Amino acid sequence: MTASISLAATTRRIACELGTGAMSLYRYVPRRDDLSDLMIDLVMGEIELPDGPSGDWRSDLTLLAWQIRAAGLRHPWLIGLLTGRPTLSPQLLRVHEFALGAFDRMGLDIDDITGFVGMVDDYIHSAIRGEIGWLEEASRTGLDPERWKRDYMGPYVRQVVESGAFPLFSRSVVESRTAHLTPDERFRHGLDRILDAVAALVPTLRSR
Repeated sequence: MTASISLAATTRRIACELGTGAMSLYRYVPRRDDLSDLMIDLVMGEIELPDGPSGDWRSDLTLLAWQIRAAGLRHPWLIGLLTGRPTLSPQLLRVHEFALGAFDRMGLDIDDITGFVGMVDDYIHSAIRGEIGWLEEASRTGLDPERWKRDYMGPYVRQVVESGAFPLFSRSVVESRTAHLTPDERFRHGLDRILDAVAALVPTLRSR
């Protein structure tokens, strides 16, 4: 589902809930981008954060990541709008300031701080997109992810493995543990790896 389709559907829903036509919304918000910014701001306002970072950067970013994931899964159109173009709504700035503040006492320059926040954001957005894709495929086929992998993709994957043409892919199929994690476990696993990478880089950046 593209961001434009999701936005159109949401626009119709908003208009319906207000008891008006979709085009009537543009009397109050002159451009579609303005409506997008208002939608983003509304959803980012759902993210519950403390007044400021705790001083434990890893704990703060983990809290933030899970909050954004929950919001993104509640509102499948959100990530498409967030990554479609730059936007600086007040609630988005609140969330972004919290993320930046998590690194503020680590002795890093601002480019390193914004780079790390971007890395974490990219992982969160990518993970949400993947989960939404699975949910949409499950809705389309009527199969949950495990049945989809077993019944829909299973026969083809078995042929690939038996052919011996792609040994590393075959190894990933046979030996992988992460492929069998639940969505929550998979998100936690990937987030931990990103934060591990950040932790490993910080000492070098400080000394520089």
